[in-house]
Amino acid sequence: MSTFEKVREILAEILDFDKEEIFPDSYLMRELTAESIDLLEVALELSLKFEIEVQDDDIFLRKLRSIILDAGENGLNPVLAIVEKLPHLKQERVEEMLDELNEGPVLKVRDIVSYVEYLC
Repeated sequence: MSTFEKVREILAEILDFDKEEIFPDSYLMRELTAESIDLLEVALELSLKFEIEVQDDDIFLRKLRSIILDAGENGLNPVLAIVEKLPHLKQERVEEMLDELNEGPVLKVRDIVSYVEYLC
């Protein structure tokens, strides 16, 4: 079973979705309606299932806006600053996130998969 399939099963169970409705490009908050308490459960289940230590701030991109602000204040490229602080994200994905930041939370299922794969 792939990492995506395992993550999708966890999300389906916690968020009460049919797993066939969850795709790598599904937004956790915007489409799957995940709330803070759900994210805590997701982090716990990922820790148990994959035997990894999940850092909530990193996996759920909670520091994203502060990284962008810090980069701006220090004259740094925000994309490179994000990739440095959140190395599970590829530059292409970060550029995509920055383009859609004003549309709402940008966390996608594939970001969680990338995080898990990075730690495994």
